[in-house]
Amino acid sequence: MVSLRAKLVLCALGSALFAWSAGAQDADGWRTGISTVGDLKHPSGFAHYDYVNPQAPKGGTLRLSDEGSFDTLNPLLAKGEAGAGLALVFETLMTTALDEVSSSYGLLAEAVKYPDDMSSATFRLRAEAKWADGQPVTPEDVVFSFQQATKNDPQQEFYYRHVKSVEKTGEREVTFQFDEANNRELPQIVGQLVVVPEHWWKANGPDGKPRDISRTTLEIPMGSGPYKIASVAPGSTIRYQLRDDYWGKNLNVNIGQNNFGAIEYTYYADRDVMFEAFRSGNTDYWWENAAKRWATAYNFPAVSDGRVKREEVENEMRTVGVMVGFIFNLRREKFADERVREALNYAFDFEELKRTIFYGSYDRIDSFFFRTELASSGLPKGRELEILNEVKDLVPPKVFTEPYKNPVNGDPARLRDNLRTAIGMLKNAGYELKGSRMMSVQTGQALSFEILLNGPTIEPIALSFSKNLRKIGIEATVRSIEPSQFTNRWRSRDFDMIYSGWGESMNPGNEQAEYWGSDAAKRDGSQNYSGISDPGIDALVKKVIFAKNREDLVAATKALDRVLLAHHIVVPSYGSRTSRIAYWNGIAHPPELPEYSLGMPSVWWSANAGK
Repeated sequence: MVSLRAKLVLCALGSALFAWSAGAQDADGWRTGISTVGDLKHPSGFAHYDYVNPQAPKGGTLRLSDEGSFDTLNPLLAKGEAGAGLALVFETLMTTALDEVSSSYGLLAEAVKYPDDMSSATFRLRAEAKWADGQPVTPEDVVFSFQQATKNDPQQEFYYRHVKSVEKTGEREVTFQFDEANNRELPQIVGQLVVVPEHWWKANGPDGKPRDISRTTLEIPMGSGPYKIASVAPGSTIRYQLRDDYWGKNLNVNIGQNNFGAIEYTYYADRDVMFEAFRSGNTDYWWENAAKRWATAYNFPAVSDGRVKREEVENEMRTVGVMVGFIFNLRREKFADERVREALNYAFDFEELKRTIFYGSYDRIDSFFFRTELASSGLPKGRELEILNEVKDLVPPKVFTEPYKNPVNGDPARLRDNLRTAIGMLKNAGYELKGSRMMSVQTGQALSFEILLNGPTIEPIALSFSKNLRKIGIEATVRSIEPSQFTNRWRSRDFDMIYSGWGESMNPGNEQAEYWGSDAAKRDGSQNYSGISDPGIDALVKKVIFAKNREDLVAATKALDRVLLAHHIVVPSYGSRTSRIAYWNGIAHPPELPEYSLGMPSVWWSANAGK
């Protein structure tokens, strides 16, 4: 489940910002938008985004689904499972365009300015920005939101770690001071701050007691966004209602969006049950993540007669380097030796899975920046080689001489050869095969571990992996748990191996320290799932963050990718070239979806609205 925090904070537009666009800059330095690469696509005063239908009808109900459960409607809290759709209620200082890789335009803030060295950023709030109770959004709200977000969510504390102060600097102005200069992504990431109403959170709740923003709550919160929560069935459903009095309905960044009169999320135990709800007409939209289901499960009458439409669209993640797979917890002693981690990759038979389960879909992932210009390949050369030589004493020597390649299986003979290779690697790491078990020579303990999954969808893939591991004496048990338990387990580092991953922007920056940094490895709840802590990686992360131009950014990122791959912190799985969606004919979308998104639900509308 993607929480509000993940959507609005950890999406990490992340950027060593180059050719910073002035946007619409006035004489005092204020600008209405900022771009990380080149110019803004949409000029000052644009009418609406190109990808929306400005005449889209308003009304109707969109029924969506989510997996598991939820236990909080607090958007600034790390603990708990936030309800789906909270981004409909709360807003940020800036908002992104779905047809640009790395641009932001004013939402709660009408303009932003900063000095040449990027050591601070000042946002000017819109005079018309209002909370649902009619009170204005103020600089005090922004300061309060920042303080509470960084206090109550370790990920946000780390994400905004370079903000040394935030204060009101004018009637409608708030300024963020940074602890370092020339970190050009900082003005943009503070623009992603989710803003909540200070006066509401400091007032008493319905029970007469003061509200506590540091705790989970199912009290319906107040926001400034286009929707309000109309009703909640704890853990089961959330219904959002479009606000007639929404202050920002006529902003150019909102025209043609927020079209449904109501949006309802219903929670189900797992994706199989969710699909049955879609197939029976209880939900309107389905994003398909299982090749087998896409190939075999759409033979029901509503598909045949056209009431359910199916589309394959170019993957909306095509500007994102996705690494997904079986992630080792290096905090476990059994996975401390990278030879052990590398050996296990030889037991993953992707080619057989592609033939038998994936119906020919998917490609094997071989980079943390898969299918982007940031992915390393072959041997390092040019500027990438120069950067690697600068940290030569801190990185594995093999990155200079051995390109990363996943083992290729696909038939019994190849698998046997690869399993023999794995046994040899494990022997070099201090293990030997005794009978049917792989044993540590030093401790006498068998090599065994648990593969933890977020629900049952990946079970067939994990079980295939486990079966092959058993052939070389390794007992890998597969356990599927519900999403909230999975979240708690990875946050507390209570796992041996999880199936998860990372999404990378085309302009990586500070978020790399959250993914791979040594400080993040020590912190529960960080996205350094593996716990990798390595001075060479830390040095390359800094080179990514402080790259001075696009050429250096690409080269530094390739170098980082190459070193990450060399440490074998994950057994890579697979990625798709397309996104597969299905939806009932009661909803519709523009002829062309946004270039970098499926636009659900923002640019879709009810086909029955206004009829």
